[in-house]
Amino acid sequence: MEMIIRKIEQKDNAQVAALIRSVLIEYNVPKVGTAYADAALDCMFETYLADKSAYFVVEDNGTLIGGAGIAPLENGPEDVAELQKMYFLPQARGTGMGSKMMDTCLAFAKAEGFERCYLETMPYMEAAQKLYRKSGFNYLDAPMGNTGHNSCPV
Repeated sequence: MEMIIRKIEQKDNAQVAALIRSVLIEYNVPKVGTAYADAALDCMFETYLADKSAYFVVEDNGTLIGGAGIAPLENGPEDVAELQKMYFLPQARGTGMGSKMMDTCLAFAKAEGFERCYLETMPYMEAAQKLYRKSGFNYLDAPMGNTGHNSCPV
């Protein structure tokens, strides 16, 4: 298996949108109040051209099998980045790519001058929460910023 992490390219837009939607459907995630309904989903390359933002994909022999992004937390403190849209297809899970992707995203955030990183997830995404805790994330009592993801309570 030859998996690489690289920045998203414009040609990846449709494949990334399909990947994210397939994972959300797999987990029976509500289509409203989650990433599923985000307008950015179909134009991820363009969305992550914004300042202090990047979206990374995992490619395995030409096929995208995962991705994650970093951007400033909307309506949050200036020193807080948000880990966004981190999803992996089943064949990428359990391979260590989640940890490598987390390292890539957090290194980018640090290089952009962010002091802290925030994320939102679903209660039943337990494997993801285990990775987040291992990477230094802690649970908060209330949401930060204004992501519009009111169906992501963790």
